[in-house]
Amino acid sequence: MAAHIEVHDAHGHIHHPALQHHFDNMEQQKEAVSIGMWFFLVQEIMFFGGMFLVYLLFRSKFPMAFAVGSNHLNMWLGLLNTIVLIVSSLTMAMAVWSAQTSKRNLQIIFIIATMFLGSVFLGVKAYEYYDKYESNLIPFSNTFRWEPEGEHLIEERKMIDEHAAPNSVEREMVANNYYQFGNKVRIFFWIYFAMTGLHALHMIIGLGIMLWLLYGAIRNRFSSEYYAPVEISGLYWHFVDIVWIFLFPLLYLLGRHFLE
Repeated sequence: MAAHIEVHDAHGHIHHPALQHHFDNMEQQKEAVSIGMWFFLVQEIMFFGGMFLVYLLFRSKFPMAFAVGSNHLNMWLGLLNTIVLIVSSLTMAMAVWSAQTSKRNLQIIFIIATMFLGSVFLGVKAYEYYDKYESNLIPFSNTFRWEPEGEHLIEERKMIDEHAAPNSVEREMVANNYYQFGNKVRIFFWIYFAMTGLHALHMIIGLGIMLWLLYGAIRNRFSSEYYAPVEISGLYWHFVDIVWIFLFPLLYLLGRHFLE
């Protein structure tokens, strides 16, 4: 059990040391903090919702280019990260439960486990980014280059290389179309890096929050009497996990079968 320190207000009433002066009691404070977090998550939903809308608009306009871009992503690494985050949601929920039941040691263990899984996710994502760099698939780089995948693109490449006469108008037109298709693939990677990069930033912030919770748990600050910070932080962590649950199929899976 966390050590309970009695704190008296100006009228001699006893209240919990974590109770802020502008709240009447711990329950009112918890409700206010919860409402604040839900308002924050709603604006986060609108923020990410705008990015999802951009993705859907461009994908509906360039479905094959986005399918090609998706095929340049490693589906198995994306699946691994999905499993990692699902498990991290479980460990985060157990950390909340541990705080609610005043199980300090378990709370520390589950917070550390959540931080470890979050770090694994970021490590895998960093490897993916490095792989895209090595493959010249960074959209804001002048060295951006993609290789055609799928029978229809291979045939187009053959027509450019074999059938069109050198320096002919036909060859120039086909090559220009091929170049334009590459620009559409570049749009996919712009969206990929924007969405996954923003998600990774939220994960880094989440790890910072977990570090603060770990410090508090070690100092025995959270118990059945006061666990709101752990619960509210858990809401944030679950939200970030849910965003990835949508990102994974949209970026890694949707349209892959077109080129199989």
